[in-house]
Amino acid sequence: MTATEHNLIHPVILCGGSGTRLWPASRESHPKQFIPLAEVDRSSFQATALRLTDTAVFAKPTVITAQEARFTVGEQLAQVSVAADILLEPQRRDSAAAVAVAALNAAHRDPEALVLILAADHVVGDTPAFVAAARAAAVAARDGSIMTLGITPTAPATAYGYIQMGDPLPGAAGASGAHAIARFLEKPDAARAEGLIAEGALWNSGYFLFRADVMLDELRAHAPAVLEAAEQALARASRDLDFVRLDPAAFAQAPKISIDYAVMERTRRSGVLPVRFPWSDIGTWGALWEISEQDGSGNALRGRAAVRDTRNSLVHSSGDILTAVVGLDDVVVVTTPDAVLVTTREAGSEVKALVEDLRARGEPEADAHRLIYRPWGSYQRIDIGARFQVKRITVKPDGRLSLQKHYHRAEHWVVVRGTAEVTVDGTVTLVHENEAIYLPIGCVHRLVNPGKIPLELIEVQVGSYTGEDDIVRIEDVYGRDNA
Repeated sequence: MTATEHNLIHPVILCGGSGTRLWPASRESHPKQFIPLAEVDRSSFQATALRLTDTAVFAKPTVITAQEARFTVGEQLAQVSVAADILLEPQRRDSAAAVAVAALNAAHRDPEALVLILAADHVVGDTPAFVAAARAAAVAARDGSIMTLGITPTAPATAYGYIQMGDPLPGAAGASGAHAIARFLEKPDAARAEGLIAEGALWNSGYFLFRADVMLDELRAHAPAVLEAAEQALARASRDLDFVRLDPAAFAQAPKISIDYAVMERTRRSGVLPVRFPWSDIGTWGALWEISEQDGSGNALRGRAAVRDTRNSLVHSSGDILTAVVGLDDVVVVTTPDAVLVTTREAGSEVKALVEDLRARGEPEADAHRLIYRPWGSYQRIDIGARFQVKRITVKPDGRLSLQKHYHRAEHWVVVRGTAEVTVDGTVTLVHENEAIYLPIGCVHRLVNPGKIPLELIEVQVGSYTGEDDIVRIEDVYGRDNA
């Protein structure tokens, strides 16, 4: 590693979580970090990646994400022209295991590498201020402190943890504004939050900046089981296309604990840098309303939305659905093609419990969108009934479905845009717009888009069973276990 690379900050984006408090827009199959919420044209994950493109400050970023999200991560990075290394978690073990993997991975290149941990779903309103804060915190991190960025509160929020500052750190670190951390505090009630702000406490952003060797020492001292599992998971990792898969058996041994509890609340090497840039973790619909542009009546509208005699409300309409609200104050109305949420802004934190109720009832909308993303494109169910299902399928240029067969259904494909290359039992046929092809039960088939524009087709499935698990994969270029 060169001297220049040694001085760079190595950012690591933690891209897990399901964001259920932002249901129904955010779901397990496509969570909030991949959805344009705060911005119309990009997701918070993409905005986070773009925040790290100053090559004079940041090295190539690393993304740690769930294996189910790997193709979405890759595609969204490509859309904003950001290159990154992608490590895949086989299961969720909270943030301590991910931070341990990040520190180990960086230490393999440089034991004293500076590592910056970021969440993929936060909104930062001032990128230059964020970069300046990272550079300032790096001064203390190089001296051996595990730094966090403490957000100067703008309101007595009860959804965030707080940090009480101690004495300024010595030397250049203190001159840059860094302090020791006197105490971490859990999410307070409103009265306690007001008191904390009066005392000068900061919001805990969850951004951590440290030398790799320092974090590893603290993990070894305070969370050795986490570190051991991370070491084994990384040592036994395997490469899959452009991804690195952590070993599932080893990673599963990591205790499920956050880095805050595992290290930050125990170490004597913690520090905090107060910062003032606009920041939100958009943890609830109410939080999204707070950071959104509002009209003269305090309403934040997204999509096909209309209001009358309505104030201080968020109306979020997805797709082609027109959502109208009349005569209400302080509400959140969210519509998607298959679900509607109506709540007050204050009760937004209860949405997570609602999703748990829906799961207990077996409602598929709890976790899955009607629009399902795949590495080759996406599909959306149009209709379903006894012995049939209708889907709209979109295949990206050069995208190809797995070579497969079904035991319980036949399929009819009608091309409505582009050209399809269809293989049926070894015979390849080009199917153009307004043409159709029939795939009988049991035939071995594959769909490819050989063109330069997205391929769109309507699929009609007919048979005794039309579930997604009626697929026998014979070959797949994406290395998946399921279609």
